[in-house]
Amino acid sequence: MVEGDIWVREEGVLGRLTLNRPRALNALTLPMCAAILDRLEAWRDDTGIEAVLIDAVPGRAFCAGGDIRAIYEWGKAGDPRAVEFFDVEYRMNAAIARFPKPYVALLDGIVMGGGAGVSIHGGYRVASENTVFAMPETAIGFFPDIGASFFLPRCPGEMGMYLGLTGTRMGPADMRYTGLATHYVSSARLTEIAPRLAAGEGVDTVLDSLADNCETAPLHAHREALDRVFSASDVKEMQTRLTAEGEWGSEISGLLAARSPTSLKLTHRLLRIGASLDLTGCLALELRLVRKILQGSEFYEGVRAAVIDKDQAPQWNPPTLEAVTDADIDRFFNL
Repeated sequence: MVEGDIWVREEGVLGRLTLNRPRALNALTLPMCAAILDRLEAWRDDTGIEAVLIDAVPGRAFCAGGDIRAIYEWGKAGDPRAVEFFDVEYRMNAAIARFPKPYVALLDGIVMGGGAGVSIHGGYRVASENTVFAMPETAIGFFPDIGASFFLPRCPGEMGMYLGLTGTRMGPADMRYTGLATHYVSSARLTEIAPRLAAGEGVDTVLDSLADNCETAPLHAHREALDRVFSASDVKEMQTRLTAEGEWGSEISGLLAARSPTSLKLTHRLLRIGASLDLTGCLALELRLVRKILQGSEFYEGVRAAVIDKDQAPQWNPPTLEAVTDADIDRFFNL
């Protein structure tokens, strides 16, 4: 059956969820989040279900995030569904993390924002050669959410800070290097996974038999520089350190310069705090920050520029890192 643009079925001992909104790159809607949460609650205690697999209909994306346009419209109108979306989504993220049975995500395509939320918290994240991962929220005046304040600080070294601030896209080799993917399987063999799980084979047995080696992770070449730069105590110091990193530093500095200064400082604070919280604490903090963000203007300007008008020219306010004070960021956290 189809529940909220999701094809839900039981195949043998496998519970299967297939995202089915390809024209929107499978962006999550409120009903989709609610449907996933409902199915996980039902399958948790169902003795006939031994594992759950989530994938997407063939196309460009696994899941490109949440339905930002709907959230934009709801938030501008003061519609409570704007906050409800995040509340349900975060409860879904938590349900995935605590699901007592194997949870397998097949990441064959774009994985951004909410797409990470329906995959990273599970025990098995299978990337293919088509996988492109990013947390691009600072580019729309937001922050890496869906529990990213938990999993990004737990990436090796300062890679999580780098990914969260810059929104850099990375492929399967980097996903394996950072631990965000647990396996690499070529897209041609992904279709072998569900039937074998449905027949009762163990997840480790199936994935280990299909897994291949990735190419060398591009991030590996910049690991020392990443740790050197993104260990700085503030974003401005990161920009200063990047000037000493040659062409690569200039490229990364340009990425940061295009992001919302408020989002950069907010994200930096959030990820440092998240390093000492459990997932429940991170999601609770993120939901409180969402309420604040939706009351401001930065998110709406970022979405306007990227999604509504598509002029790619957001007018951030404040416009520079120097103009964003510690007190400005304190107000997000003093809730």
